Amino acid sequence: MAIAVNDSDFEEIVLNSELPVLVDFWAEWCGPCKMMLPIVEELSTEFEGKLTVVKVDVDSSQGTAAKFGIRNIPTILFFKGGVVVDKQVGAVPKNSLVEKINKLI
Repeated sequence: MAIAVNDSDFEEIVLNSELPVLVDFWAEWCGPCKMMLPIVEELSTEFEGKLTVVKVDVDSSQGTAAKFGIRNIPTILFFKGGVVVDKQVGAVPKNSLVEKINKLI
C-alpha cells in the first residue's frame, strides 16, 4: 500500500530512503490521478521490499509540490539516493511505469 506523505515527513521518508522511491503527486479532484490510483497501489504491492511507493496530495503539501516544480498532475517522480532520477507526467499505462522502475532497482 502506498504511504501518504506530506511536507513534514517528505524528507525523512523519501529523501532518506535506502530504497528507490516512486512519488505520486496527486489531488482528490484530479480525474487522471484517480485513473492512476489502482496502478500505483499495484506497483506498491508488486515491488514491496525493492521500492518505496508514496503519494503526495498537492493541495495539502504545497511546499513539497512547489519544491519539485509540480505544475501538472498526476506527476510521478522517481528518487534514488535522495535525488530525482526520472519523471512521468500524466496518466500512463502500468507497463510504462514498470519499465522505469526496472531501470531503478
